[in-house]
Amino acid sequence: MSIRMRMENLTLTAMINLAGIDDPYEKAERLADFARRQIETADNHNAQVVGHRIPYDVYVDGREGAPLNSVRHNGRIEAEWTFYEEMLRWIDWQLIEHSPVGSPPDDPHPGLYMRSHELTADGRLVDREAPMPMADEYVFVNTQPYARKIEGTGGRPPLSAQAPSGVYETVAILAQRRFGNMARIRFGFRSPLFGDIQAWAQNTRMQPKGRRRTGHSRMDWLTRQPAIIITPR
Repeated sequence: MSIRMRMENLTLTAMINLAGIDDPYEKAERLADFARRQIETADNHNAQVVGHRIPYDVYVDGREGAPLNSVRHNGRIEAEWTFYEEMLRWIDWQLIEHSPVGSPPDDPHPGLYMRSHELTADGRLVDREAPMPMADEYVFVNTQPYARKIEGTGGRPPLSAQAPSGVYETVAILAQRRFGNMARIRFGFRSPLFGDIQAWAQNTRMQPKGRRRTGHSRMDWLTRQPAIIITPR
């Protein structure tokens, strides 16, 4: 009999030896008590690591949310803590921390870039104040048209001395180092069709040098923004 736990991004399996106990009811009771202690220990450990309690799900013989004392005498109890929300909020905060902030008169809108980081879950815009939805892919992207200049794409150096290595690529590397065992995190490009970048793209006459684009191809080129792409494992 065992209890399986996913804690601090690791999977741990604790075995309990019930040899010598013949009564199946007593075996089940001891397994439930053992699981309760192990889950409490893991929950306290995770709270200490993160700084607050992390929600978790419990499965008793495959039944989500079933009482621990309903386990079979030869059954299995699993507890799983979800760290995806912590990971996404950490990336969000790092984007803010690494964002350059100008000052008048050179920058008429100080902090606008910093306030324009958005998150999508499977293509849908996420409300940061609401619980984080589950998704197959999360994408952070900035909706300001000059985000590419700040990143220094296309062989150009980054626009701001405050971010000499760019913002999105730098944070993507930091996040991959920290959370790479629970998600694939990479720097890339996406074309968000919302926010200031969409409004700008619909009104500008800009064209790439040496090649004229029209329709969807042009809109995709105009809105192609640096992004952090997260795929949970």
